[in-house]
Amino acid sequence: MQQGRPLVKAAAAGAACAALALATACSSGGGTDQDADTYTWWDPYPQHAEDSDWAERVAACGDAAGVTIERTPFDTTALTNQALLSAQEGTSPDVILLDNPAVSTLADTGMLTTVDELGLDVSGVDENLLAAGAVDDQTYGIPVGANTLALYYNADVLTAAGVDPASVTDWASLTAALAQVTDNGAKGITFAGIGTEEGSFQFLPWFWGAGADLRQLDSPEAVAALELWTGWLDAGYAPDSVITNSQNTTWEEFLTGEYAFAVNGTWQVNSAAEAGFATGVMPLPAQNGGTAPAPTGGEFIVAPVQTDTERYDVTRQIVECMTTPEGFVETATTFAYYIPPTADGQAALLEAQPELQPWVDAVRGAKGRTSDNLGTDYPIISEALWTAVQNALSGAATPADALAQAQADAAAATE
Repeated sequence: MQQGRPLVKAAAAGAACAALALATACSSGGGTDQDADTYTWWDPYPQHAEDSDWAERVAACGDAAGVTIERTPFDTTALTNQALLSAQEGTSPDVILLDNPAVSTLADTGMLTTVDELGLDVSGVDENLLAAGAVDDQTYGIPVGANTLALYYNADVLTAAGVDPASVTDWASLTAALAQVTDNGAKGITFAGIGTEEGSFQFLPWFWGAGADLRQLDSPEAVAALELWTGWLDAGYAPDSVITNSQNTTWEEFLTGEYAFAVNGTWQVNSAAEAGFATGVMPLPAQNGGTAPAPTGGEFIVAPVQTDTERYDVTRQIVECMTTPEGFVETATTFAYYIPPTADGQAALLEAQPELQPWVDAVRGAKGRTSDNLGTDYPIISEALWTAVQNALSGAATPADALAQAQADAAAATE
């Protein structure tokens, strides 16, 4: 998830494929007129033009495999929809970089090869990251990097209030720190509770950190997580703006220097370093201590099914070029910052930038949103969850009632 890179419309994309499939199922790509020396590549990075470092890196992997890569960038949601359409039309590209929650959407149609079919070795990839691309015990693709959430803090505000960042180890100590900071005249914590996938993305560490499960949105653990947020709002520890805050607007609030804490992601590392005050970062605490699992963002590199299976050998070489330890580090620095999904890649990144250790730790403890074999049910469950968060934060319903309705809605929609 670059800037969280949420998948808001995966359910719509799946519905689009279903509509297209009324006549035939989503099918393999690769027409007979394919150029054997040109391989097609789609990614969700339209901000990286053809003369960018990223585009040159993609081209270099083609050169190493002895072919030319024809790269086409799309907006994230458009990429998922276009991929589904291309499978229906038999024109799938050779390689796609895809937002990780969308992998299950494409895999569910049968349009992706598995890593075993392509002959890829994924034994070195962190299992918690690889799980985002697993459906029914089959793995589709490799994460090219991951980002996640943690808790940024304003060291100046904490020092002035007499709060030691090391004392924040669970929900109780974090709430105590918020009370101490606000009593000292500063502001407490800001986060993104917006009614979109970004809202679910930011709520999940608290939800999972309480021990809740996405298949049971109204569990006592889930209610405790939502009561934490509403309690902060009621006590004045968090601003009313969290109801509409995106991750970007949350960060803008933090950069005013008025807040002690902000929930945000790896993509703000450079901005935090350039802030006009001293900053630090710590893991998001679980309810009773330890690090809460935060959701993973980032893309998977996947290979659509091709009619001409002889193309797979070169495709495999291109994928392997992108997933060496050196390649993972290049991705990490290109997107400031993705964390490599392997121990070797992480070690190489930390050798160059040891200050990223907290983020490596956060990614090692992170969890894919579609993990637990949620697959294409995740976007439906997520929408029910962010709706509950909105209803509770706005005061339209109690956390328990909001989540009871969310569970009923999600269960009905995923039957």
